[in-house]
Amino acid sequence: MSAEPSPDCPICQRLHGFIAEWRLREPGWHNAPVPTFLPAGGIDSVRLLIVGLAPGLRGANRTGRPFTGDYAGDLLYNTLNEFGFSRGTFAARPDDGLVLINAAITNAVRCVPPENKPVGGEISNCRRFLTPTIAQFANLRAIVTLGTIAHQSTVRAFGQPVARHPFSHGGQSDIGNVRIFSSYHCSRYNTNTGRLTTEMFKSVFADVRRYLDDIAG
Repeated sequence: MSAEPSPDCPICQRLHGFIAEWRLREPGWHNAPVPTFLPAGGIDSVRLLIVGLAPGLRGANRTGRPFTGDYAGDLLYNTLNEFGFSRGTFAARPDDGLVLINAAITNAVRCVPPENKPVGGEISNCRRFLTPTIAQFANLRAIVTLGTIAHQSTVRAFGQPVARHPFSHGGQSDIGNVRIFSSYHCSRYNTNTGRLTTEMFKSVFADVRRYLDDIAG
């Protein structure tokens, strides 16, 4: 199975129809499954994978790059820069020149869902792409899951029971030689309500940085 859905993926009828509506409204937008954002060093350089929930309507669904075009990207990419997982200036557009370093970014659901809420069947359907996405990274050692849905789908992509690897902000769990770090999603809602502070989010990536540096020797 390919790690990327086709540009006109029909598997989830609700999401396919929703994107078709937005293609008529905004023909200049991406309006398709959003591909995984890979580092300049390619697949073999990936040691960290970040798994989000799904593209935002006016974010990645518009721009075609994960976490690009909405508030969540500001916090995520600034944090990645701080901890050495990217370089360049994030300008919320796919041609801003920002480059990932030893990291990749994907979503548990590749197509934008209405109201940013995918349903269970859509999450399960899209795992046929998440599973090979994870498997293609031979040197992967850490995954950051953003939110409960992304976390649970990632655990299931490894064929593991969710109960054995529960979600909690700042939690860590090992599956084989990959350590999963879970975090609340860096959405505007979570930051505005105080559920997730910048310090809380950066703390997760500080843990990731220390872990990867430690196992690198």
